[in-house]
Amino acid sequence: MDPEFGVGMAHRQRESWRTTLLLAYQSLGVVYGDLSISPLYVYKSTFAEDITHSETNEEIFGALSFIFWTLTLIPLLKYVTIVLRADDNGEGGTFALYSLLCRHANVSLLPNRQVADEELSTYKLECPPEVADKSRVKEWLEKHKKLHTALLVMVMVGTCMVIGDGVLTPALSVFSAVSGLELSLSRDQHEYAVIPITCAVLVFLFALQHYGTHRVGFLFAPIILSWLLCMSAIGLYNIIRWNPRVYQALNPSYMLIFLKKTRKSGWMSLGGILLCMTGSEAMFADLGHFSYSAIQAIHLSLYPSLILGYMGQAAYLSQHHNLDSSYQIGFYIAVPECVRWPVLVLAILASVVGSQAIISGTFSIINQSLSLSCFPRVKVVHTSDKIHGQIYIPEINWLLMVLCIAVTVGFRDTKHMGNASGLAVITVMLVTTCLMSLVIMLCWHRSPLLALLFFLFFGSIEALYFSASLIKFREGAWLPITLALILVAIMFVWHHTTIKKYEFDLQNKVTLEWLLALCDKLGMVRVPGIGLVYTDLTSGVPANFSRFVTNLPAFHRVLVFVCVKSVPVPHVLPAERYLVGRVGPAAHRSYRCIVRYGYRDVHQDVDSFETELVESLATFIKLDALFRCTDDDGDGDGADYERENALTVVGSNPLRRHLGGGGYDDGHDAEMTTTGGGIELAAAAAAARNNKNKKKVRFAVESPPAPASPGVDERVLEELHELCEAREAGTAFILGHSHVKAKPGSSLPKKLAVGVIYNFLRRNCRGPDVALRVPPASLLEVGMVYVL
Repeated sequence: MDPEFGVGMAHRQRESWRTTLLLAYQSLGVVYGDLSISPLYVYKSTFAEDITHSETNEEIFGALSFIFWTLTLIPLLKYVTIVLRADDNGEGGTFALYSLLCRHANVSLLPNRQVADEELSTYKLECPPEVADKSRVKEWLEKHKKLHTALLVMVMVGTCMVIGDGVLTPALSVFSAVSGLELSLSRDQHEYAVIPITCAVLVFLFALQHYGTHRVGFLFAPIILSWLLCMSAIGLYNIIRWNPRVYQALNPSYMLIFLKKTRKSGWMSLGGILLCMTGSEAMFADLGHFSYSAIQAIHLSLYPSLILGYMGQAAYLSQHHNLDSSYQIGFYIAVPECVRWPVLVLAILASVVGSQAIISGTFSIINQSLSLSCFPRVKVVHTSDKIHGQIYIPEINWLLMVLCIAVTVGFRDTKHMGNASGLAVITVMLVTTCLMSLVIMLCWHRSPLLALLFFLFFGSIEALYFSASLIKFREGAWLPITLALILVAIMFVWHHTTIKKYEFDLQNKVTLEWLLALCDKLGMVRVPGIGLVYTDLTSGVPANFSRFVTNLPAFHRVLVFVCVKSVPVPHVLPAERYLVGRVGPAAHRSYRCIVRYGYRDVHQDVDSFETELVESLATFIKLDALFRCTDDDGDGDGADYERENALTVVGSNPLRRHLGGGGYDDGHDAEMTTTGGGIELAAAAAAARNNKNKKKVRFAVESPPAPASPGVDERVLEELHELCEAREAGTAFILGHSHVKAKPGSSLPKKLAVGVIYNFLRRNCRGPDVALRVPPASLLEVGMVYVL
């Protein structure tokens, strides 16, 4: 993967084989640990109480047949072959699929979309809109607003189940590995030893997370490699020694024999069999940490090891029928006694590694939901300078640890943990199948019949497993449902209230005429410095600023309305990040700057952001002067100069080098392309060559710009000079401090959601000043009450 996405897509396409091998090595420890440790608990969960292991071996052969075909059809065929190709510029997971759908169909509930966002380089469509055929499904989805909400709720359910799996899988994996002590200790000793050891291992696992995925991957990969070799060797040994004909169980007819003999009990036992797929969804969610080629290469080498491991256990159990179903049917009973202790230690280490996949996937999917305003603000730490997808979220990490320990202490057995984990896993897979069917139609522009076949084939398999898991609601499956309901409520309340706040701001914004008239009536004072007014609005003057100037009739000499928004793409190139325009006439020195980030972009620290912003304003001033030179009247200070929707893309790389310094080539005609009063980026770069100004305007030095050169508009130099002086005087960050309450007469659920839940989350989560990395010494908050 590319160290900086801003270098362009071509760099990613030239990814070297060394980089692929390096990422494949890391993904072995991070992505596939979860999938590789499932043999520890699949048979034990399957034969817990629902079915018995008889002399005919029909049960064990049927279970092996189910495991083989499930691993082949779901992780290998569905995910590695199809779903991983539906990446959003390299990003995977439920919200990545939702982001793709929002770009190809107007189904997003976010109200701050702009036409300019569709011109981003990373806003790629599989097929241009004018070429793509009109789909009836697309028209139907776009027409009904309730379907937009239903789609978002479905995505939230899938996201919450991933988070729930992040709680259950580490507990199940580590507990199953430590449970190998049951063959060496008495039952009393086993009960008192397993829980403390499991909790200690979980604390160690979550304490490692702040080192970052890339470091953990290097540490964990040798453990998983050793585990796979060990599991393959033990499986091959058991096949050769106990039952070389166990391969016959791969015949799918054994699945029918299994269901025919066991009936309802066999159907219920499928809730244990589906645990062999645990880690498949995390593999998709972790796609942003690595790359498709790296994950695909490792899966093809992992698949035979898993099959050998399951076949070896089945071969041993086929010759040993006098086993306690609830106690001894597990992984360790098939391990030769002479190597049981080394294997136990290796299994515990592998379970720690296996839990890493779902934890990393949880971090990724929460980061995506943050960017789409579907989750309260939390701190996101980017742990790698080279791979932007590798992140760590401290609050979520410690919350997962507490919940994992609570699940371990509360359940105390593999059966209940397996039932809970199985329901979470299969629910996420069902959501992915539904979204993927829409992606096939709307994004890939394939036949609806093909999408329907995909949905029916994989959906029917997953629906069978889902029904088997749901029937065990009272035996552990209630936990992921409870967690999902709580998390969906939190996410929906946050998202819904955020949208309503935006609509309130939109309805209560003030006009430019009011602001200009107010300045004259109140005798407004312009103080030195730059005032950055943060707002969610992409146009207009926010109501909180009008309240500010009404009560304190003074604001900064240079005023910038800043809107930091997330775009439904993984990355925004630095050259396309800033949209800059004027608010009012040039003499007013007021600007609008929309800063666009993708959901995987690293937000700049305040110093670099301030520098980039001021440089963007300087570049825009020069571009704007070039535009005014092309006007017939040449007057840019007229009353009609307000151009709210004519924002200019101001690049941070090649364009700024042309405009910011050095000499320019003379004798080149400017080819200006205007659209609604705006100026296109490419045309601006061409026109910049005609500027006669030889001086480079710097804002990090104390000296003012030099006197005007011949042919340079003195108004431009004066405006740049004022910008330089304002930067030296200091920058103030003006943010709204909001309090939300429901309208009088609102229903009780609305009062509870808006007035209680949202305000509680707002007070106890990170504020916008922390998310935007605003220094406290420069922060000025304006109180604002939202009545929704």
